[in-house]
Amino acid sequence: MTTDAETWRAQVLTILPELFPGPLAASLSGRALVEGRWSLAAIDIRDFATDVHRSVDDTPAGGGPGMVMRADILGAALDHAAERLAGVPTIYLSPRGTPLTQARVRALAEGPGVTVLCGRFEGVDERVLEARDVEEVSIGDYVLSGGEIAAMVLIDAVVRLLPGVVGDAGSLREESFEQGLLEYPHYTRPRDWEGRAIPEVLLSGDHGRIADWRRAEAERLTRERRPDLWERRKKG
Repeated sequence: MTTDAETWRAQVLTILPELFPGPLAASLSGRALVEGRWSLAAIDIRDFATDVHRSVDDTPAGGGPGMVMRADILGAALDHAAERLAGVPTIYLSPRGTPLTQARVRALAEGPGVTVLCGRFEGVDERVLEARDVEEVSIGDYVLSGGEIAAMVLIDAVVRLLPGVVGDAGSLREESFEQGLLEYPHYTRPRDWEGRAIPEVLLSGDHGRIADWRRAEAERLTRERRPDLWERRKKG
């Protein structure tokens, strides 16, 4: 077991705390959670509501469809979270946020933890984002029903980078995005499958040739599938 000082801590503000830990309790992240390499707290935003119905939203100012999560209730929930876990970034998962990158994930993994705000309905009152210095992050150009699944994506991406979570730490260095490239193709037995053979270079035992082939394939895939990454790499 790790000590409290070594434990990476995540806390999630949500109106659906029963969704957590969900898939984060399985596989690598689940084992690391049991081992105390990281911890997770799900904070129910409705606990900070001020009426008997535990309402957290209201109609949008200026009219329009849907409902908006209230700044006063979210502000109280965020203040509580800051008291529980001070000195960590507060992230709101939003389609309009800065795209989540492996570099940002690694930076979070190197810190003490994170507070994640999960929105619902049409979103949250803009004032609470401004007043509580909340960082908006997007996991892609699409819209989900709420931020909970996105929060799990972010947390899983971070947890697998924590020390001791992945058995072969060297494998992390060769993954997609770590070197600014997509990852090279992988193969295993059988040697021939449905008329398709493993590339001979991978069976040669020549580690230098294998490394060169993998590098060339990573560059080829990046050029073909993610020209934006390739252009960024050339400029960098």
